[in-house]
Amino acid sequence: MHNNLLVISALGEDRPGLVDELTRLISEAGCNIEESRMTVLGGEFAAIALVAGRWNQLAKLETTLPGLQRRLGLTVETRRTERSRREGELLPYTVEVVCLDQPGVVHQLSNFFGLREIAIRDLATTTYSAAYTGTPMFSVHMTVDVPARMQIARLREDFLDFCDELNLDAVIEPAKA
Repeated sequence: MHNNLLVISALGEDRPGLVDELTRLISEAGCNIEESRMTVLGGEFAAIALVAGRWNQLAKLETTLPGLQRRLGLTVETRRTERSRREGELLPYTVEVVCLDQPGVVHQLSNFFGLREIAIRDLATTTYSAAYTGTPMFSVHMTVDVPARMQIARLREDFLDFCDELNLDAVIEPAKA
């Protein structure tokens, strides 16, 4: 059974084969990737993965990662972890926001949820040019954990009012499984 967990983060200059090399090392150690995010930001490859395995498999993986780091010029960090133990009943909600590209949007959104003690579980942003006009646009996708005791209708109303004030087009809805 894979009940030991390791988080691996890797960052380095992007080039073909990085995902193959990293996942091969994980597989050869007998470990399994449970969750991961891998992307290119600017000219840099960035990856973070939650890897499961028996303690000896994770130890083997940890000893082989420095070689990968040297060979591929990556900065690799690892940290042992445990399964998440979220306090109380939490309801996952998806938040989608689109607006003109402007500084501070992520901070304003995180502050809105933070003040209400709503944790952000996942966050992804992107910039793009609007069709036809080429206007710089900004998109935010996040998953938040809403305490079950919270009045969802009130939260939704407050959130949409908040977004209207900032001229953000937004949707908040229960996350789909």
